[in-house]
Amino acid sequence: MASVNARNLRELLELQGASRPEDEFLFEEPGNRVYTYAEFDQVVNKTANMLLTIGVRKGHRVGLFLSNRVEYLILYFACFKIGAWAGPINALLKANEVNYILSDSGASVAVTERELYPVMEEAVSGLAGVRHIVVVDGAADEPKDGVIDYAGRLAEESSTLGPTGVSEGDEAVIIYTSGTTGKPKGVLLTHGNLLANARQIAGWLQLTERDRSLMIMPLFHVNALMTTGLAVLSVGGSIVLAPKFSASAHWGTISKRGVTYFGSVATMLSMLNNSYQQGPPQGVDTSALRFALCGSAPVPVEVIKDYETLFGCPVIEGYGLSESTCRSTFNPIDGRRPGSVGKTIGNEIRVFDESDRELAPGQVGEIVLRGPNVMKGYYNNEAANEDAFRSGWFHTGDLGYMDDEGYFYIVDRKGDMIIRGGENIYPREIDEVLYQHPSVKDAATIGVQDKMYGEEVKSFVVLRHGRAASEQELIEFCEKRLAAFKCPKSVEILDEIPKGPTGKLLKKELRAR
Repeated sequence: MASVNARNLRELLELQGASRPEDEFLFEEPGNRVYTYAEFDQVVNKTANMLLTIGVRKGHRVGLFLSNRVEYLILYFACFKIGAWAGPINALLKANEVNYILSDSGASVAVTERELYPVMEEAVSGLAGVRHIVVVDGAADEPKDGVIDYAGRLAEESSTLGPTGVSEGDEAVIIYTSGTTGKPKGVLLTHGNLLANARQIAGWLQLTERDRSLMIMPLFHVNALMTTGLAVLSVGGSIVLAPKFSASAHWGTISKRGVTYFGSVATMLSMLNNSYQQGPPQGVDTSALRFALCGSAPVPVEVIKDYETLFGCPVIEGYGLSESTCRSTFNPIDGRRPGSVGKTIGNEIRVFDESDRELAPGQVGEIVLRGPNVMKGYYNNEAANEDAFRSGWFHTGDLGYMDDEGYFYIVDRKGDMIIRGGENIYPREIDEVLYQHPSVKDAATIGVQDKMYGEEVKSFVVLRHGRAASEQELIEFCEKRLAAFKCPKSVEILDEIPKGPTGKLLKKELRAR
């Protein structure tokens, strides 16, 4: 394993680049751009200097509202190098959702692309703190104050970067995840968090400089950044970056680029299973492929079995969350257990009861974590931090158990989170939108099982007396106010939603339906 002793993410890239400057590091797929380690480091330095030129400094927040593209990784590392906080934002969000994240994080610069520019332009309206919008693939049609053409500015910058004084304990990423209040919370991850988890993942998966990842998970999630990004960089390997998952292009890319592993969610594996019932198409070379990673949501055992039978490629299921940087457990490459999320990859994991006492193997309780990969905390949210870090452990809110041999199993979520195709959805956010409809008296949203996405979004509503609204009208009402993946795919109108003695809507009884 060609690992290096880096103290921050700037050093990680520069040390690997110094030891293998001419080795290929990043491939654009589809496309022709290929960066060696030296070339990638130089363009990162140019981008870092551009950010410094427009006033970004250590500790400043840079919102990244982009689809998967080479510039996304470049901007991550440019932020890392100067000590700015990279703030990835889900590219599926609507303007009001983006506005909340930019406002809450205190972003001073937002980066986007032409296709997403109209959303960003609306999102920053009225936000005095956002001084510049950088557009990576050409500025808006007409020059506007504060809008910067990335490529044009880059040509003016030096590929040499001066000292920036970034340390292991400095924040590197602020990523927003759904919270118990329904409002997203900013998870603060340090350089040390990301380095620790990258090394844990690389060590567990036995990655070497010969490994080449296929990055098809969105870069606005830590999953892609860590499992197919920093982990393979930490050992001097290489990355193939695709704009998104495509079942039709998948095997061709693996064959063409010599991919050794890729990250996925259950939905992707299901789509491959459904598309290729006889295994990979004829004429493709999958000899380099070692395994597929899968996580972000529980993976049906049947999906894994079908995939492994069809393609002869093991699926390594794991568990983690943004607050643990990415991964806390993985199944062993040899000795995988269907239905289990595996063993700890280097951090401490326990199962606690409601009084924060450790439970014996086989007993179901809350999964708690401790270790160098656990986040610094939630940004500007002391109440959430106090609740999450009780007893010196991070409380995940996930329910599970450990067996006698140290394998962990997730059985449920303590909260009501819906995980649809790897996307976290908090029902209260949808309920609050439905309550804005003039005909809605009560609303309750749950996740229901779905073969393709794992879970799908379903809402129940009670209408006000004398008012009317159809299922389609309510769905369209949500579609105008929420990202498409959050919107209910079905709405059931009831005379009454079950309530407890305090008036709380009983979603448990709705699930039982």
